[in-house]
Amino acid sequence: MSEFPIILWGLHLANLKVTKEAKELIEFLKKEYKEILFNISGGCCDGTSAMCYQKGDFIVPLRNVHLGKILDCDVFIDKEQYKYFKSYDIIIDAQKTLSHGNSFSLEVEHGYSFVVNSSLCKNLEFSKFCVIG
Repeated sequence: MSEFPIILWGLHLANLKVTKEAKELIEFLKKEYKEILFNISGGCCDGTSAMCYQKGDFIVPLRNVHLGKILDCDVFIDKEQYKYFKSYDIIIDAQKTLSHGNSFSLEVEHGYSFVVNSSLCKNLEFSKFCVIG
């Protein structure tokens, strides 16, 4: 068994995209925390969300797949959940929130939440999105 999360080199993985709002928030968080990473959570209460952690504060489970990077931040997802997302574009967005929720994700204390959206429409033009990965 591997000591690290599963990394699927050479395979076509889901495309990672990030909205302008998420890009600005990620850049802000990187200034404060230096190195951050994302783990796409299957969620129980909040649904699928991109949890943001300072590198070293979150131990990536061995069962997780490395999807790639956005803005030099690693993005991971559970292997079983990956089966459902592998054919989609994964779009990470940031939304201002009034509630601070019960999340350990870094953006929550700044009044935001990262949200995961997905799309099968790879040929459509999304002017709101900045393709990163």
